[in-house]
Amino acid sequence: MKDNLEIGNRILSIREDLNYNRDKFSELIGISEAFLGQIERGERSISLNTLIRICISTGFSSDYILFGNESNNEMKYKINKLLNQCNSSFLALIYEMIRSILFHLKQ
Repeated sequence: MKDNLEIGNRILSIREDLNYNRDKFSELIGISEAFLGQIERGERSISLNTLIRICISTGFSSDYILFGNESNNEMKYKINKLLNQCNSSFLALIYEMIRSILFHLKQ
């Protein structure tokens, strides 16, 4: 089913964004590694309980997982993930760039 494949692809993307292997992610959300693989390949449907555990564990919304609608929360998560990889001097530079952009947008 096309919907299962799209949902599976989004779950796979979330898992990879979090740098989890299938074993660790399946443990986090309380399902078997084999079942997670079937979900990611679109072979099986996701249950409501599994969906809830993914949302709670990752911070991604059910709206994004089911329909691909990205909210501000997901975008903030992605930005924070990138920022966590930066050292303090680079963070200061990014802060100044964002502050400058916002200042110019307000004018």
